[in-house]
Amino acid sequence: MLKKYIEKNQDKFLNELLDFLKIQSVSADPKFKDEVLKGAKFLEEKLQAAGAENICIHETKGHPIVYADKIIDKELPTVLVYGHYDVQPADPYELWDSDPFDPVVKKTPIHPHGAIFARGACDDKGQMYMHVKAFEAMLKTNNLPCNVKFMFEGEEEVGSANLETFVRANTELLKADVVLVSDTGIIANDTPSICVGLRGLSYVEVEVTGPNRDLHSGLYGGGVANPINILSKMIASLHDENGAINIPGFYNDVQVVSKEERKEMAKAPFDIHDYQKDLEIEDVAGENGFSTNERTSIRPSLDVNGIWGGYIGDGAKTVLPSKAYAKISMRLVPNQNSETITKLFTNHFNKIAPSCIKVKVTPHHGGEGVVIPTDFPGYMAAKKAMETSFGKSPIPVRSGGSIPIVPMFEEVLGLKTILLGFGLDSDVIHSPNEHFGLFNYFKGIETIPLFYKNFTELKKN
Repeated sequence: MLKKYIEKNQDKFLNELLDFLKIQSVSADPKFKDEVLKGAKFLEEKLQAAGAENICIHETKGHPIVYADKIIDKELPTVLVYGHYDVQPADPYELWDSDPFDPVVKKTPIHPHGAIFARGACDDKGQMYMHVKAFEAMLKTNNLPCNVKFMFEGEEEVGSANLETFVRANTELLKADVVLVSDTGIIANDTPSICVGLRGLSYVEVEVTGPNRDLHSGLYGGGVANPINILSKMIASLHDENGAINIPGFYNDVQVVSKEERKEMAKAPFDIHDYQKDLEIEDVAGENGFSTNERTSIRPSLDVNGIWGGYIGDGAKTVLPSKAYAKISMRLVPNQNSETITKLFTNHFNKIAPSCIKVKVTPHHGGEGVVIPTDFPGYMAAKKAMETSFGKSPIPVRSGGSIPIVPMFEEVLGLKTILLGFGLDSDVIHSPNEHFGLFNYFKGIETIPLFYKNFTELKKN
């Protein structure tokens, strides 16, 4: 019955997602504030239609949080589903092959059944909406085996600034046995995997100021410090010749992964030549002594996410700028503390600044890394669900990304999180032409009810 319901309603499930993706719920840009609210109201409507109860759009100091639940028996386990309906900005629009907010389905070599091209298709609207449709299918066919609570936020892409406040104020409302999140991926469509580790994050913005105004580069060039030149040198010094991060104390708390675990990680299918070909690069780069997969998962990193200053318009303007700026993210591994790393960076950046300029470091947001155990009911339920839907056992992998709310859920709610994602690295989230395979979307809707069934059975025993 459940499988037939999903098959019968595939067109409906797809069209609803396409409508959802048309909503420009960009949380980072104030001009899209009404669109973000529109995304919340869309979820309110669809959750109600699916059969959820106690649906409420909770206001925050930023964008709202959508809550809903279905409590069928208080004696049964409860699954808390988290997702986010906000999306990254679509810029630069000119690099998209189609309108980022007018989703289209196209076939690709990796997605022969088709993929949805739109901003948020994979991160996270498509993956989040799988849970709404899986819930609908379970409820409409009398196959919901336990209680479910939904919490969908509209600020994940800007650091979830108000989520922790909401969670701390509503611990009783959010009481559950496990958190279920689909905001990660699998190795390939024929190689399922479950994410068991995430990196933390420290995100800062730096401002370098030289003279009190922009100057004529002919009259002052060579006599006054150029903030862009200075900032470039300072940033270049943040890595040593071996690719390691050159900040005193940065590695003090880095968790050393054993040789045995590194050997297990190396079993995951990975072709360095395909990796380079996909990215159109001649070679990889990073910290010496570690593989590419290790560099992006069990080792910390530091990257400039944006840099600007001076004149960048058409033609020429011979200006020596007053200021230069950069946004810098540091991905952290378990045991590293984001606040500690932010302080270390700030102190170091101020220390290496020459006296001819002034430096200002502004912390934005951060979060801690996490490792998820593979011996508790949540993981075992997810593993068995994937074994059933994919026909093979999933590989436990660590991701280089950050989901800061995962350690927060454990601290505040005492709950571990299962990261049951279905995206692919090739889905280019956060980039132009983001997409999500139809196979992946429907495979998620098929697998999620199996998780509920398995988890309920494991908790009963």
